Amino acid sequence: MEKIVQTAGRNTLGDFAPEFAHFNDDVLFGENWNNPDIDHKTRCIVTVVALMSSGITDSSLKYHLENAKNAGVTKKEIAAIITHAAFYVGWPKGWAVFYMAKEVWAEDAAPTDAKSAHAAEMVFPIGAPNDAFAQYFIGQSYLAPVSTSQVGIFNVTFEPGCRNNWHIHHADKGGGQILICVAGRGYYQEWGKDAVEMKPGDCINIPVGVKHWHGAAPDCWFSHLAVEVPGENSSNEWLEPVDESQYGSLNEAGEAGNGT
Repeated sequence: MEKIVQTAGRNTLGDFAPEFAHFNDDVLFGENWNNPDIDHKTRCIVTVVALMSSGITDSSLKYHLENAKNAGVTKKEIAAIITHAAFYVGWPKGWAVFYMAKEVWAEDAAPTDAKSAHAAEMVFPIGAPNDAFAQYFIGQSYLAPVSTSQVGIFNVTFEPGCRNNWHIHHADKGGGQILICVAGRGYYQEWGKDAVEMKPGDCINIPVGVKHWHGAAPDCWFSHLAVEVPGENSSNEWLEPVDESQYGSLNEAGEAGNGT
């Protein structure tokens, strides 16, 4: 292992805090990081976990993530390391570190298929197959909880051609849903109205009592955040599937046949 030489302390703080610069460059890196009792890869992993546990997610963490990658830590290894540490230091810290790690290992996660390419476009995970609600969908959907306290927020992903059935959100007071597209292209349609095309950044507010559906375009993956608006005695009424001929009439301009 080539000897580690650090000059960041003197370059940044040499005139202002020469003693701190000395400790940083000569002791922390010059002596400690060159200590052969721990191999360099292990030392990189320990440092990443230490910064993560302290909630430090600034440029210093990115520097040490890059160090870890250069030391031979693979994408699978860093994902396992962050996941394991998150159980002990806090799940939100795990999320924060994953955002930065995805950037550092981006080239190692080159998409190999359409689903992987779609996942690479967004910061939210695709999640697990949405089996609990599969009976209300045509095609495969996936569900990833983002928040399950205060306000429910879920990332819902649809494979090309996948859409949910017509349905209605009910509540005695409040309630409804908000959709925010985070990747891909899809549609939202209210009964009796034309479909609305959704692209990243588009937001749809769905009041209670409105019959509607939403899902992917026929040729594109689609993900949206589903924000559950708090309400009293909220419920969801699932209805009939979207008619095949009606869905097939969707075009890139977002037009559709009338829902009545």
